[in-house]
Amino acid sequence: MIHSVRRSLTALLFPAVLAASTVAHGDPPAACKDCAAWNETQKPFRIYGNTYYVGVRGLSSILITSDRGHVLIDNDLAESAPKIAASIGELGFRIEDVKLILNSHVHFDHAGGIAELQRLSGATVAASASSAQVLRAGHSGPDDPQFGTLRDIAPVTHVKVVGEAETLKVGALELTAHRTPGHTPGGTTWTWKSCANERCLNMVYADSLTAVSADGFLFTRNMTYPNVLQDFETSFRTLTTLPCDILLTPHPDASDLWQRLEKHDHASAPDAFVDPTACRRLAAWARERLNTRVAAERRAAAPKS
Repeated sequence: MIHSVRRSLTALLFPAVLAASTVAHGDPPAACKDCAAWNETQKPFRIYGNTYYVGVRGLSSILITSDRGHVLIDNDLAESAPKIAASIGELGFRIEDVKLILNSHVHFDHAGGIAELQRLSGATVAASASSAQVLRAGHSGPDDPQFGTLRDIAPVTHVKVVGEAETLKVGALELTAHRTPGHTPGGTTWTWKSCANERCLNMVYADSLTAVSADGFLFTRNMTYPNVLQDFETSFRTLTTLPCDILLTPHPDASDLWQRLEKHDHASAPDAFVDPTACRRLAAWARERLNTRVAAERRAAAPKS
């Protein structure tokens, strides 16, 4: 399924991402029917400048390098950790030189490998306050829309809490946190610049914005996450206004990465990864999907005549 994705971002409408984001919806929390496909080995590659893809086929992990140490965003499944470490080595870098590990959101398919890769690298792990709490506990709380359907993760003992618009530095690298909650309460989008031949581009690793949930969770009426709709709107506005030359996402399908990679490799298109409209279009799609979900909930709750 993942290998057959060959559609543009506009035409995609993200059904694969919606399905992926529900993970084990309706199954026991330990089940994950998509994990084997997500965890297929993917050869690492350069995206632009000092930014590289080191994740598996269905789950992104991004390496940003410098001569003073590296930054790693998202660590995928627990079973992805050795593959991510191997991909870093295949590119000629060392896992021991990763100084900072960041996360988009704390579901097991994006944070499951953090504890192991922190152990291998000795890196600092940094996350929003809500995400840091989940990382330390090893499981989400009832304010997560998918609570009860998620695998636990290995707890991370030392986590630095990052504030809104805070910039973290490793050598010359500067990465800024942008609060983008809704999919989870602690969701975070990360931005930085990568340069090649004196041309610098705005890189955006946008957190998931899909309004998916466990059975029984209502986005319109929820006591455990009462501000979820306001949080989603905050996230849509944030993603729409960020400078965005290259969009990357936790599920690579969501940013049409494989089609862009094919153009880059086989069509001699050096700017295949560049699309300054991608962040705005992703936000517009996610807002439309949320509006559809909200309308359905309100119809179901309306008095029957």
